[in-house]
Amino acid sequence: MPNIRNIAIIAHVDHGKTTLVDALLRQSKTKLGKELTGTNLIMDSNDLEKERGITIFSKNASVRWYDPSPTSEKNEGVKINIIDTPGHADFGGEVERVLSMADGALLLVDAKEGPMPQTRFVLKKALEMKLKIIVVINKIDKSDARPDFVLHKTFDLFLELNAEDHAADFPVIYTCAKQGLAGYKPDLGAMKDISPIFEAIIKHVPKPAGDASKPLQFLATTITYDNFKGRTATGRVHNGKIRAGQDIAHINRAGQIKKCRLTSIMTFEGLERKEITEAEAGDIVAITGIADINIGETVADAESPQALPLLKIEEPTVKMVFSVNDSPFAGKEGQFCTSRQIAERLYRELETDTALHVEEGGERNWIVSGRGELHLAILIERLRREGYEFQVSRPQVIVKQMGGRDLVPYERVFAEVPEIYSGVVIAKMGSRHGEMQDMKIENGVVFFEFVIPTRGLFGYRSEFITDTRGLGIINTMFEKFEADPGAWREREQGSLVAHESGNTNMYGLLSVQERGIMFVGPGVAVYKGQVVGQNARGGDLSVNVCRAKQLSNMRSKGEGGSEHFSAPKEMNLEAALEYIGDDELVEVTPKNIRIRKVILDKTEQRKKELGIIK
Repeated sequence: MPNIRNIAIIAHVDHGKTTLVDALLRQSKTKLGKELTGTNLIMDSNDLEKERGITIFSKNASVRWYDPSPTSEKNEGVKINIIDTPGHADFGGEVERVLSMADGALLLVDAKEGPMPQTRFVLKKALEMKLKIIVVINKIDKSDARPDFVLHKTFDLFLELNAEDHAADFPVIYTCAKQGLAGYKPDLGAMKDISPIFEAIIKHVPKPAGDASKPLQFLATTITYDNFKGRTATGRVHNGKIRAGQDIAHINRAGQIKKCRLTSIMTFEGLERKEITEAEAGDIVAITGIADINIGETVADAESPQALPLLKIEEPTVKMVFSVNDSPFAGKEGQFCTSRQIAERLYRELETDTALHVEEGGERNWIVSGRGELHLAILIERLRREGYEFQVSRPQVIVKQMGGRDLVPYERVFAEVPEIYSGVVIAKMGSRHGEMQDMKIENGVVFFEFVIPTRGLFGYRSEFITDTRGLGIINTMFEKFEADPGAWREREQGSLVAHESGNTNMYGLLSVQERGIMFVGPGVAVYKGQVVGQNARGGDLSVNVCRAKQLSNMRSKGEGGSEHFSAPKEMNLEAALEYIGDDELVEVTPKNIRIRKVILDKTEQRKKELGIIK
C-alpha cells in the first residue's frame, strides 16, 4: 500500500483556502511552471475566480513531504493529494463530490471572523462523510485577530452539528498562510514555516482505506476535456489496481455495463498531470479512454464489475428560462446564437456540474435550475465570455409537491451589520417574510440570523448593501422546503422603456432623467421596447431617449445641458437579474447586458394584458 494521504481544504469564502494551498506547494518545493512562479493564488486559475476572489471550481494538486522523523519513509516520502474546494453554498455540488475522494479535511477559520455560514455547510458535509478534521485558525497576523474566541466558537459549531466525541476532539494549528507560517500556538514570532500543517496531516489523517488485491473500483468525481486525450475523468481508486491499456467495465448511472479499454492514467505532481502505468487503491488519478463517462459513475473490473454508491447531490432551488435572443440586435454581438449551439453548450455543462438541471421548456428555450442565484449567474457569465448570445428570464424558486401541498425553498440568512443600521435590516427582512432566529451585539456590530423564503431574497442583496452603506455582510445557505407564505410585494417602481429605436443623445436623456434613474448614457444604440431606466413611480413609462433638438439659426441639434446629466446606473449581470420583472428579460451578449420587455411593442403588450391576444 503506497504511503498516501488524501486531504481536502474546506472553509468559508475568503478564509484563505487557496492561499494555504499555495503555501503548501511552495513549502514542499513543488516544481511550478514558469507561468506560475512568483504568482499568488496559483489554484485560482479561472478568470472569474480571480475577479471575484472566490473559488468556484475544485482543483487537484499533490505534494511529497519528507518527514524528518526516524520512523518515516525517508526515501519515498509521503504523497499528499490536496483538493481545493469551493466555499460558497451555491457551489455545494462541487464540495460534495470532491469530499468523497478525501480521508481528512483542513477546516480553515478566519482568526477574526470565526465560523461563518459556509463554514457550517462544508463542516456538516465533512462530518457526514466521517472525515478526520484538522482545524486551522488562519490570518492570526490581523491586528484584531481573536484566536481563542474563534477556537471556542468553532468547538461550539462542532457540538451544534452533533459531531461525535472523537471528531470534536480535533487538533488545532494556527497559521498566517499569506506569509507561509504555521504553529501549534498563536505566536507568530515563534513560527518558522508551514511544516506543522504537514506534520498534522501525516499524524492525524488516516491512510486511505482500500485493498489493492480486490477487483478494481474507481469513482469518477470530476470530468474535463482534453483536445488530445479526449474525455478525462478524475477520481479515487477505491479498490484494486488500475493500469494503462487495461480492459475495464464502465457502469453508468442507470446501472448499464459497457466494456472499454483505458488509454492512459495520470497522477498529479504539483499542479501538473504526469502519465503513469499503474496506480493502486487509495490514490487519486485521472483516466482517459471512456468516451461517455459521467460524474458519479464507476470504472470496475471487467470480469467482476461492482458499482460504487452513486454520489448524492442536493436538489436545485432556483430556476431560470434561457432562450434564443430575438431582439432587434440579435446575432450582432455573439458568435454562438442559434438554438442548436445554446442547447449543446447547456447540456455539455451537465457533464461537469451535477448540481445543474436542464430541460426543454418549449420552442427555442430551456429551463435551467441551480443551487442559487450566484450558481446560475456564474454559468451565464461563463457562457457570454465564451461568445454565446441569449436571453434569460427572472429567477424563480422551484416549487415541490409534498403531501398535497406546494412547498418552496427557505434560506438561513446570517447578517453582520453596524448597530446603527440594524433597524432597517430588521424591517426589510420582515417585509420579505423573514423570521429572526437569533440576534447578538458585539462591539457595536449586530449579528443576525433569519430564516426566509428564497424568493424573499431576490433583489435584496443590492438593497442590503445600500441600506448598510456597504458595511454589512450577508450570507445564506439552504434550510428547508416549507409552505409559501404568499402576499409577495412586487417591485414598486416601473421601468422607463424606449419609445423608438436609435442612438441616445444628451437632449433626449436630459428630458427623461427627471422621471427616474437612467441605465444608459449618450451615444448608446437602443431599440424599441428596451428598458433604459427605472421609473420613479409605479408602472412603466414610454420615453424617447433618442429625441434630438431641432436645428435652428441659434442652436445646433442636441445642444445644451450636458453638464447636468447624472451618470447612469451601471447594470451588470447580477444587477439586471435582481431588477427585472416577470414581463422582462435580460439580453446577454459578449459585449453588453441589456434589459428588455418580453413583448417589445407597447400596443401588443397592452392587448395581451387585456386578453385580446395570447
